[in-house]
Amino acid sequence: MVNSDLVGCEMLTRIRNANLVKARSVNVIKTNLTIKIAEILKKEGFIKSFEEFGPVFITQNGLVHKYISLTLKYKGPKLIGFITGLKRVSKSGLRIYSRQRDIPKVLGGIGMAVCSTPKGLLTDRLAKLHNVGGEILFYIW
Repeated sequence: MVNSDLVGCEMLTRIRNANLVKARSVNVIKTNLTIKIAEILKKEGFIKSFEEFGPVFITQNGLVHKYISLTLKYKGPKLIGFITGLKRVSKSGLRIYSRQRDIPKVLGGIGMAVCSTPKGLLTDRLAKLHNVGGEILFYIW
């Protein structure tokens, strides 16, 4: 069984590494969490698109994994990434929760925080708008 927290953390690491080497796309295991994160990143303009494909990987236990492919976004001939930084905040060993009014601004509002709230995954701005707090998963700028 795959821990969903590890899947989310793995997704962020793969995006960060792909962005550093200026890869056009990156594949991550498809889960509800990774799809919601991909939807937020696309809506906020950090990635071009994402699409599902699979099954392509079968473990020794017979588990079939589907993947989603994220197409990263770059600008200019030098391929400057739209993602400048990505930082995991809440980890399996140390969960970070925040009330609505205490959700931090990332780089003075240039970046964003993604939170897991009772209303689903939301950006920091939407969490404040809906007046809910929750677990801060990661920062992106």
